[in-house]
Amino acid sequence: MKYLLINGNPYHDHDEIDRYVIRLAAGLESAGNEVRVLVLRDMKIRPCTGCFHCWVKDPGTCIIEDDGREVSRQYIASDHVILASPLVMGFLSATLKNAMDRNIPLVHPHLEAIDKEVHHKKRYENYPVVSFLLEKEPFTDAEDIAIVTDLFRREAINVRSSLGFVKFIDTPVDEVQNALDVH
Repeated sequence: MKYLLINGNPYHDHDEIDRYVIRLAAGLESAGNEVRVLVLRDMKIRPCTGCFHCWVKDPGTCIIEDDGREVSRQYIASDHVILASPLVMGFLSATLKNAMDRNIPLVHPHLEAIDKEVHHKKRYENYPVVSFLLEKEPFTDAEDIAIVTDLFRREAINVRSSLGFVKFIDTPVDEVQNALDVH
């Protein structure tokens, strides 16, 4: 299995989630999987400008020449993508959100009806399963978790994937690894 772990922790001095991602990657590799870890704060990824160049002029390729292209290439080439982030005001970090927004070239601009909703058509035959690994804020409660989980389920649908799971770094690493084995 080919896993991509995208670490969206923007903080250099707040490394609990970083250590968790490293342990998870090591466990997946020791189980014989191919694992790639991208640390977004160490990459140059400019925000999407909404120019639609990736849909109209050069389909499937963002006009911005930076590390966002590599994130998209690694994303679509994976079987399972784990997006890791601390919660920041109840949502994923802006660093991770920025990288996710740059994945828009992975779908067509054309739309189709899916389960009584309208979504972009697939550009590729296969899309990875997407899971979220989050670090709670001190005040995170059950309602926050329900909202975040629904938002991430919707995000998976929008990028033509399925949601594997939403887990938090207080979950033992081997339990997360077992959840990955299920998908």
